[in-house]
Amino acid sequence: MVRGAGTALNVGAILVGSGLGVALRGRLPERTRNTVTDAVGLLVLVIGGLNLAALTDPAYQRAVSESGTLLVVLGALVIGGIVGSLLRLEDRLEGLGAVLQRRLAGDGSTESRARFVEGFVSASLVFVVGPLAVLGALSDGMGRGIDQLALKATLDGFASLAFAASLGWGVAASALSVAVVQSILTLLGALLGGLLPAALVASVTATGGVLLLGVGLRLLQVKAVPVGDMLPALIAAPALTALVDVLR
Repeated sequence: MVRGAGTALNVGAILVGSGLGVALRGRLPERTRNTVTDAVGLLVLVIGGLNLAALTDPAYQRAVSESGTLLVVLGALVIGGIVGSLLRLEDRLEGLGAVLQRRLAGDGSTESRARFVEGFVSASLVFVVGPLAVLGALSDGMGRGIDQLALKATLDGFASLAFAASLGWGVAASALSVAVVQSILTLLGALLGGLLPAALVASVTATGGVLLLGVGLRLLQVKAVPVGDMLPALIAAPALTALVDVLR
């Protein structure tokens, strides 16, 4: 299998799912579209909660101690949040969504622009933040197959259908985020040539779980958590884990 095929499959699934979702959108009343978005938000919360099980991973606990797993995630989120807010990553992500909206959909109304940006940002965060995105792309790059990305493509395809039925074409634009991020990770996997230590993988998984909880709260309109600003936490988490492991 050609390296990068998993990401190509994932991108294709998002585009197909988004197209079907937009086609259904005109046939669904607003109340139904809102219900679909709430259902996706609840599912994202469940996935985020399941990812937090990585806090009890034996390798992770051996590296930083049982009580240290949560502290490392907290430290990563704080550091990542500070770095991301200083770099204004959330604003830049929304700005990219606005640029794509103008290029792909024209000017449109203020409401349509806001919906496009929200669809792009929310879908990008859901599809990019998570263990399958990271581990699947790394495995693909290391020549270990695309099984994980094939599973992710299936999930993202159905999720993009549900998203697009409510938020429109902005969801399809998130395929660009997936293509860029997973291609970089695939390349990184090819350069690594071996599996990452289990402790580092668990730290990324747990931290990604917290970020997904934030995405779920955004979709449910509970609180507009600036998850985009916290994305550097996914880099800080394995770095802190490795540092604590060495110091211990």
